[in-house]
Amino acid sequence: MENLMFRDGILKGKRILVTGGGTGLGEVMSEAYAQLGATVYICGRRKGVLDETAKNLSDKTRGTVKAIACDIRVAEAVDDMIAQIWADGGALTGLVNNAAGNFISRTKDLSPRGFNAIADIVFRGSFYVTLACGKRWIEGKNKASVISILTTWIWNGGPFTVPSAMSKAGLNVMTMSLAQEWGPHGIRLNAIAPGPFPTKGAWERLNPAASGGGAGGAEARGVQGGIARNGEMYELCNLATFLMADGCEYLTGQTIAIDGGMSLVGGNFSRLASLDDAAWDAIRGQIRSANDKDKAQRSV
Repeated sequence: MENLMFRDGILKGKRILVTGGGTGLGEVMSEAYAQLGATVYICGRRKGVLDETAKNLSDKTRGTVKAIACDIRVAEAVDDMIAQIWADGGALTGLVNNAAGNFISRTKDLSPRGFNAIADIVFRGSFYVTLACGKRWIEGKNKASVISILTTWIWNGGPFTVPSAMSKAGLNVMTMSLAQEWGPHGIRLNAIAPGPFPTKGAWERLNPAASGGGAGGAEARGVQGGIARNGEMYELCNLATFLMADGCEYLTGQTIAIDGGMSLVGGNFSRLASLDDAAWDAIRGQIRSANDKDKAQRSV
């Protein structure tokens, strides 16, 4: 990956787990970590995708990237995965809570199942992984760094993305709470709130063509001001590396926005209030199609 601002080998000796590391933002952060010397574990539900990503990243970076299939919605599966990682070379030094799910929808159209599809991954799953690691770190007297990938909606609300906004806000509180509780053990917790960094999985559910195009970007969010463009992946990776590297041990309990200042000028999905029933029907159809494709891939 080009444009990384850190010296080669700065993460040598680090052992980092990236949830949802097989695709999207998780994949690019995993690549950066491996390129800079860390041993990287990636997890997700689709074993085939994970294995392919791990091989590609290992070949590309000449680093070590290992794949473990795990459904983080299941606490017992999470504990088994973390035990497997600890047995494969010792304690992790870092965790990135990146696994997520999201889609745009009028809240009145949501079903309990739709709500839980997001909350079970983002809210509960991220806590399960953090807890499984934290208990082992405290017992083993290991220092560690945790990064949770949030959104700027934790500060200004997330209309039409309420399950995600609620879940991410919960992780923000977890970050602040555990920074205090686990700080004496040498465990730091911080979070990153990215603006629009386009990835295929998210864009199919947050930026369907029926919404008028660019629903996740600056223009469709009604943003006028700040750096009104999408983020570059290396910019996110530089921040994620800084929070994992040695040298900033005094930084904990913080959520850092990397969004070009969009959240300061009201960047969210509020403009979608102008869509009519037909537009929302079309959006649901496109999201359903994207979900069906994912389910087909998981069954392979």
